[in-house]
Amino acid sequence: MLLVLGLSLIIWALGRRFGWPPRAQWGAIGAVFLVGLGLELLRPGGEPAPLAILGGVALLVAVYVLGLGRLRAMAQEGDTAPEVSGQASGTFGETELERYARHIVLRELGGPGQKKLKQAKVLIIGAGGLGSPVMLYLAAAGVGQIGVIDDDVVDNSNMQRQVIHRDEMIGEPKVHSAEAAMLAVNPYVVVKPYKRRLESDIAEALFAEYDVIIDGTDNFDTRYLSNRMAARLGKPLVSGALAQWEGQLSVFDPARGGPCYECVFPEAPAPGLAPSCAEAGVVGPLPGVIGSMMALEAVKLITGAGQVTRGEMLIYDGLYGESRKIGLQRRGDCSVCGDSGEEGKKA
Repeated sequence: MLLVLGLSLIIWALGRRFGWPPRAQWGAIGAVFLVGLGLELLRPGGEPAPLAILGGVALLVAVYVLGLGRLRAMAQEGDTAPEVSGQASGTFGETELERYARHIVLRELGGPGQKKLKQAKVLIIGAGGLGSPVMLYLAAAGVGQIGVIDDDVVDNSNMQRQVIHRDEMIGEPKVHSAEAAMLAVNPYVVVKPYKRRLESDIAEALFAEYDVIIDGTDNFDTRYLSNRMAARLGKPLVSGALAQWEGQLSVFDPARGGPCYECVFPEAPAPGLAPSCAEAGVVGPLPGVIGSMMALEAVKLITGAGQVTRGEMLIYDGLYGESRKIGLQRRGDCSVCGDSGEEGKKA
């Protein structure tokens, strides 16, 4: 066995030194291995088992490498365009293929799924606790265009949970801080920051530019506005909320048979019944848990992988480490998507 390994190493070193084609190198090494295995089988008292095990491991590695190359070829589909930082087309350079390799080998995503991510446009409302992990993970995942709208600036009190912002960005607009962080994670995405509050006069035109809307805000006026506009345009709305140790998330998508936000919460709670994070507090890692799951829902919506939480609400209790799901039903009398609502009349 040592002789076989030694000869294989010599062949590999010579091939590297003189520039032999990889196929010739590995063909010679394979021939040495087969000869060695045959001699061990024929030799009295031979021990072919170690060589057989080594050959099996080498075969598995070769299948993995060839499979990865095939998946890369599927993702690239023969494209030879040069790499461009922030390029939002459906083609990939070599560096991007390496970057997304762990996605490409997933059966549910593969090259086609990664291409869908690259071609997707996602709008994130709120660059705070929930928006932070959503933006970081979607940028890392390779979503082609990420929009973020927020009118706030980074404050020292944000740093306990809003992990996208750095200490030196205190006082700067959150959208610009988030843009810098996302491009630092992945320079191959396009980030569009909107430093303003989401209001009805711009919501429809803004939402129309994006495929998926993600609501990470902490006020009910914005939640109801986001829901109304997303339903009107047929866009899926990934919504999350936090309170102290507990978080929840759902995908509101009446265009595809699910309820909308107003089906579940027809009216905003009375003042004081649903205090904000500033009033009630929130444990630092909780936005990371819920925000990461919101990012995952967006990835599934874009790629078609798995099943999203449409018609369900996932509730996570961080204090006791428990999670549960509850079913959500569309209401016929919903003012947004019910039979008497704006979207119901369109249908």
